[in-house]
Amino acid sequence: MQNKKILGIDPGYGRMGIAILEKTVSGEKLLHSECFETSSKLPYHQRLFFVGEKISQIIKEYGPNQLAIETVLFSKNQKTAMQVAEARGVIIFIAIKHGLPIREFNPNQIKLAVTGYGKGDKKQVVAMVEKLIKMPGKQKRHDDEYDAIACALTASAISLSTKSF
Repeated sequence: MQNKKILGIDPGYGRMGIAILEKTVSGEKLLHSECFETSSKLPYHQRLFFVGEKISQIIKEYGPNQLAIETVLFSKNQKTAMQVAEARGVIIFIAIKHGLPIREFNPNQIKLAVTGYGKGDKKQVVAMVEKLIKMPGKQKRHDDEYDAIACALTASAISLSTKSF
């Protein structure tokens, strides 16, 4: 089996979780994770531009084989949900431009894959991510990072069960 790299994204324009997970014969290894932030002082269109630039830079640096991205959960704040959906569009565009296949997962699918329960909370996701994969480097991570890692782990787990990687 050739090593595969999954780019996991928790989309956003203010804060975006990014993770690069390498899937090997011996399991998954976290190569990189971060919470990328854009300044709220910038116009919205510039924030989207910086999101696209960051995704391009990550793809060039780590050479992932696919993108795993969380879908938007429409909440009470429809304006925010629409803006996150637009950021997802930028991310998907950049991924396709770089030839990456796209895997999309809703929050419940990610929670089910990582915790075994589709209605798990943030604390359960964080605890299971830390049990499922060695977390190198820094101690403090944002929820967005954990969500991106969980999204990448979901793509990895589903590819194991369906052999569709």
